Amino acid sequence: MIHPLTYVHPDAKIAPNVKIDPFTTIHKNVEIGEGTWIGSNVTIMEGARIGKNVRIFPSSVISAIPQDLKYKGEDTTTIIGDNTTIRECVTINRGTSDKNATKIGNNCLIMAYTHIAHDCEIGNHCIFSNNTTLAGHIIVGDYVVLAGLTAVQQFVRIGSHSFVTGGSLVRKDIPPYVKAAREPLSYVGVNSVGMKRRGYSIDQINHILDIYRILFVRGYNVSKALSIIETEIPVSDERDEIITFVRETGRGIMKGYIRRHSNEGVE
Repeated sequence: MIHPLTYVHPDAKIAPNVKIDPFTTIHKNVEIGEGTWIGSNVTIMEGARIGKNVRIFPSSVISAIPQDLKYKGEDTTTIIGDNTTIRECVTINRGTSDKNATKIGNNCLIMAYTHIAHDCEIGNHCIFSNNTTLAGHIIVGDYVVLAGLTAVQQFVRIGSHSFVTGGSLVRKDIPPYVKAAREPLSYVGVNSVGMKRRGYSIDQINHILDIYRILFVRGYNVSKALSIIETEIPVSDERDEIITFVRETGRGIMKGYIRRHSNEGVE
């Protein structure tokens, strides 16, 4: 299943039913799991750990050294989970001594020309649309959708089940379950469509909406909003997840709802 015009380093560990197309290069210290397909002109560099049934399309570069001047050649990895698809010309850099690994979860779709920098941690079932760019040390939860041309600043966290609209500049943390849009990036509602697709009930979605009305719509500062949420909103896993996320933010969270002036047009 390995084309004769492909180069595979003798120390690479390739499962027996992996298919590798011509003109691809597999470096040493690479592991590739069963059922994976790697297209032509792909480069898999040292430290790659690729799971089962992964698909990597032509011209992608996986596990290149970080684009970070602090990197001094330390032994680090890039870990890609099972059933993940990586489309054309994607670049994923391996970790630095900070976390020692860049991690992509299971069942993700990473579309063409996306860049994922060193020490990022991406959850399961994420979709990154074309030309998404992640700087280093970013943490992304499960079921996150980043629409095309989204750029994320280093050390940002993006909560599970959130949706970020195309062309967004993400400079602050995005809590779970929300839709984020506009410039500067702001809360514009909850990701009700995504949650319905994943089995959340209307009552659960309304419960999350009640939390974010307090946090983002009513004009409270963050500490006051959290106090009200803890007092007035019934305990739930979603409530506790949101509270914990906001309290642990390092960069601060994105802005609340911004009402546009009438002379700016209808939205």
